[in-house]
Amino acid sequence: MPLTDHHTSCRLAHRPEAVRHARQIVGSVLRRWQVAEDAAASVLLVVSELVTNAVEHAQPPLALNVLLEYTGRRVWVGITDGGPAARQGAWAASCAQDEHGRGLAIVDTLATAHGTRRHRQGATHWARVPAVDQTT
Repeated sequence: MPLTDHHTSCRLAHRPEAVRHARQIVGSVLRRWQVAEDAAASVLLVVSELVTNAVEHAQPPLALNVLLEYTGRRVWVGITDGGPAARQGAWAASCAQDEHGRGLAIVDTLATAHGTRRHRQGATHWARVPAVDQTT
C-alpha cells in the first residue's frame, strides 16, 4: 500500500470483505492525519458506500485512493472499478427493489462534492468530505 504524507492507494479484493478492509485502511490513515473523529466517521461511511456500490454493481479490478486536500481541509476518496457488471452482486440481487439507492443519498449528504470519471479501464467514483467537524 503506497503511502505518502497526504495520499494512499491500494488494490482491494472484489468481494464484500473489501468494505471492511477499506474502512480499516482509511481509518488508520485518518488517525495519522489527525482528522477529527466526527469528520472521520463521515469519511468512513462514504468509503463504505462507494466500495459497496463497486462490489455490487461493477467489475473488478477495485482500487482505493485517499488524498488529504489541504485547501479546504477535505478528504478526497476515489474508488476505481472495471466498469458496470453484467449482473448485480449477491447482496443487491437478494434485496427488495425499495432497498436500493440509499448509498448515493448518504454520499450526497456527507460530501461537499461527488461524481464519476469514466475512463478506458472503467470508472472512478469519488467524493470530497470535510476533514474537520462541521459543528465547530
